[in-house]
Amino acid sequence: MPDDGVPYLAQLTVRLTEGLARQTDAFRKLHGAYLRRLQNSDGGFSGREGDSDLYYTGFALRGLAVVDELTPEVCDRAAGFLRQSLNRQASVVDFFSLLYACLLIQMQGGPDVLADSPPDWPERVAALLETYRTPDGGYAKTAGGPSGSTYHTFLVALCYQLLNRPVPAPESIERFLDSRQREDGGYVEIAPMKRSGTNPTAAGVGVRQILAVQDGRSEEYSDDKLEDLLASMQNAEGGFQANARAPLADLLSTFTGLWTLDRIGALARADQPAALHYVQSLELPNGGFRGGLWDDHADVEYTFYGLGALALLPH
Repeated sequence: MPDDGVPYLAQLTVRLTEGLARQTDAFRKLHGAYLRRLQNSDGGFSGREGDSDLYYTGFALRGLAVVDELTPEVCDRAAGFLRQSLNRQASVVDFFSLLYACLLIQMQGGPDVLADSPPDWPERVAALLETYRTPDGGYAKTAGGPSGSTYHTFLVALCYQLLNRPVPAPESIERFLDSRQREDGGYVEIAPMKRSGTNPTAAGVGVRQILAVQDGRSEEYSDDKLEDLLASMQNAEGGFQANARAPLADLLSTFTGLWTLDRIGALARADQPAALHYVQSLELPNGGFRGGLWDDHADVEYTFYGLGALALLPH
């Protein structure tokens, strides 16, 4: 359940860290070592191919933080990559990944990546975020988008919390969310979609709760239809599907489905033993998690989702 008034990401980090503290030291060290092995020479992290980027660097640092394996050496090296990334053109995803990575490093006693930035850098970032605002009240991935995205609106709201600033014009965001919510209680990513999905629903609920904190309201979010929808996304594999038509479950949807049920006080609606079996089946002996039963390899992003899902499940 939400802890009213505490920023969303702080609640997430505490919840996952406490959940993973129930795991053995060997488990945490195994996955910490896996993530550290993937740090590149420039200090950043990659996906399954390509150069270091902010998105995967953010996931690697988050994964290391929740298993208490974010070491000073990793922080120092990652800080170098983040400094090199400060002046690159960025999407909303990149801005969020950068801001959160900087915060994680500083919280672990690492360097302040933004120390040499102009004193008004938070105002500059906020002004840039507003260029992603769309006529429907949401936010797009990049500046000038014609319509909002539920996911990117969620990321912008998180960015404002990281900047310790209120999200501007929250009433227009509420109207945007109303336009993305469907009769089943869930949310869609873009306006033409008719069927709710697990991940946009997690984003929609997250934005609602962030705006509630900003307005001084309770974050409690009770909706029987929403609970029914999320519970229905768990399939025979034990994991959650991205939507009702997805052929297979995946670890991203499993984590976001479990996290959202937990946030609305309805985690009991999930078949938790089945979900636990599913997540554990995706763990690899040398560390890391695959994305689903259909996947052959681990990566930093799915490893974070696997760790997060295990943190939420009793075992």
